[in-house]
Amino acid sequence: MNLADILLRTAAEHGPRTAVELGDSALTYDELATASGRVAALLADRGVNPGDRVGVMLPNSLDFPVLYYGILRAGAVVVPMNPLLKSREIAHYLRDSGAVLLFAHEMCAAEAARGAEDTVANVMELAAGTLTDLLADYAEPIGPRPCADDDTAVLLYTSGTTGSPKGAELTHANVLRNSEISARSLFRLTSDDVILGCLPLFHTFGQTCAMNTAVTAGARLTLTARFDPADVLRTVQDRGATIFAGVPTMYAALLAARTAQTEAYDTSTLRLCVSGGASLPVEVLHGFEKAFDVPVLEGFGMSETSPVACFNHLDRPRKPGSVGTPIEGVELRLTDVRDGVGELCVRGHNVMKGYLGRPEATAEALQDGWLRTGDLARVDEDGYYYIVDRKKDLIIRGGFNVYPREVEEVLYEHPAVAEAAVVGVPHPTLGEEVAAAVTPRPGADVTVDELREFVRERVAPYKYPREIRLVEALPKGATGKILKREITFGDA
Repeated sequence: MNLADILLRTAAEHGPRTAVELGDSALTYDELATASGRVAALLADRGVNPGDRVGVMLPNSLDFPVLYYGILRAGAVVVPMNPLLKSREIAHYLRDSGAVLLFAHEMCAAEAARGAEDTVANVMELAAGTLTDLLADYAEPIGPRPCADDDTAVLLYTSGTTGSPKGAELTHANVLRNSEISARSLFRLTSDDVILGCLPLFHTFGQTCAMNTAVTAGARLTLTARFDPADVLRTVQDRGATIFAGVPTMYAALLAARTAQTEAYDTSTLRLCVSGGASLPVEVLHGFEKAFDVPVLEGFGMSETSPVACFNHLDRPRKPGSVGTPIEGVELRLTDVRDGVGELCVRGHNVMKGYLGRPEATAEALQDGWLRTGDLARVDEDGYYYIVDRKKDLIIRGGFNVYPREVEEVLYEHPAVAEAAVVGVPHPTLGEEVAAAVTPRPGADVTVDELREFVRERVAPYKYPREIRLVEALPKGATGKILKREITFGDA
């Protein structure tokens, strides 16, 4: 079954209803289905074959679901990309995936073109109305092409703390079942629900838990171009939003906005809020629920699990601070347990089939059918899981993953840098902030501002270190390995 079949099924039942909206623009399910079929025809005309990878580098827009389902209908593989990526990062995604085509929003088209220079990908720049004009030449929609359950549908780039980002291959069955379970069992969606889509659709959380679940249930997806607390509260009121999905920093910001607001917005239509991407502070959860009179359910997932693996369920007792229990058809266990804490492992229909072209990384992550998440957790007597810490040095800044080695590699490119170590430091609203300790080369004259700007120009805005310390030497172990746990910032 092709993942795009969910769109055709829903269009057949709810065709005239609004599928997705942003500002004053909207698409019905009939219009979304037709446009996606025309994208498939366009791709076929451009020589895109089933199994080919196609990049989508867009902010939240009506074009995103049109392209997403259109690529799937052509039997090709969607490669979602953050529009804030710089050319060096884009080049890696395109080379590693072997993408033959990249749809890029006009805001990032120049970076995309530079990143595509030494790859096989062609870049199609999309300004307002461009895609509509392109599709006008393709009156006959095609697809969805038949796909096997284990055919790759989406290639999501992710990484640990070492090496370049890897492409997690999510199959049609992975994403389809995760979306269906989320819609039916976790969120209990109906066609009358309105999902507020503040999460970026290029991210697995927004893609599955907002877009695909909405399409599965025939619900309405209301997008925001960017997250602004006051705008979100106004949108809930104006659109009658019933479901909100966000990362912890969004909940903290919305709570602060509700407390400080001068205009009272009616948010009584909200019936359920969902949190993921990082641990939600219990104090924020309680404060939000009291202020908005709506339950917040927290869960755990990752790109490699499509993404939902466990969740606090509506029909079971909820435990604040816990990420809940496994979803239907998924098993969790802890390995290498010490003092009740071990590495969290996942097995089930949601687990990726592997990392594209990375057999060693795949073998390390997938062992006897179990995905080693790299997260440390504990489980209580009722089977509820609690994330304790991360085994790896991954930094989660405002719900976005930042991989220290990637930032360190950029710092090392500066001629004045001898050694560098990037770590996460606590931040009151973002969860973590990116910080770097740098040892300059002898005799080098470099400032913190210069280093910060150097990195800022070469990576996405959420990745560069806001805090940098110049130190005479970094702490090291007996083997010469840098001991990141001994690096401190501020008053720590």
